[in-house]
Amino acid sequence: MYLPIAVVIVFSFNESKLPVRFTGFSLKWYQELIHDDAMIEALGNSLFLGVVSCLVSAVIGTLGAVGLSRIHWKTKGILEYISILPLMIPEIILGMVLMAFFYMMNLPFGMLTLLIGHTVFCVPYILMEVKARLAGMDPSLEEAARDLGAGPFRAFWDIILPLIMPAVLSGSLLAFAMSMDDVVISIFINGPRLATLPIKVYTQIKTGVTPEVNALCTIMLVFTLLILLVYNLIGKLTKHRTK
Repeated sequence: MYLPIAVVIVFSFNESKLPVRFTGFSLKWYQELIHDDAMIEALGNSLFLGVVSCLVSAVIGTLGAVGLSRIHWKTKGILEYISILPLMIPEIILGMVLMAFFYMMNLPFGMLTLLIGHTVFCVPYILMEVKARLAGMDPSLEEAARDLGAGPFRAFWDIILPLIMPAVLSGSLLAFAMSMDDVVISIFINGPRLATLPIKVYTQIKTGVTPEVNALCTIMLVFTLLILLVYNLIGKLTKHRTK
């Protein structure tokens, strides 16, 4: 499973442009990447899109999960099904529907339409994670806070939100990964002057993908591993201080 990732890392240091034979160690593709303004801009667009869409989705998904956990309507099951429906719709159909909707709303295609479209399919990931967390949470904790004089907002902010925060973070990370990886939906709702990283790489297939992509993937992988290491280190230090 990790062999393709290892191949990408190795060939990011390959001197040859052709990814079929390792001809020698070189850092020229990293230098090419640094001077490739179009690729750097596409990466920045993808990072901005992923972060903003996940922040908006985290708010909507968390509030939606909390609201669904507190209603007891007969139509609750239908509402839960509708809330995760974007995950079940094929991406090509969802992209066409969003494109038609934005055209009817007379919205200019670009970053705004991308943000709305990515938020649409990011919300269900966070909603499902938070909903599962709320299902296993003891409701007496909130009731105790209310008995001690806390209002609804104070009980949610001080009791509920800290307990569901791990689910919010895990759902947000999953949604961020899906946003960074999306090609199909982004192609339908993207503007002509804006390119995200997946679209940039996809369009390069016609002219040939250079090892710059391997270098970029290696940098992103190292950055991700560093984040995971720091996160685990902080978790261990927090547990040590707690003990």
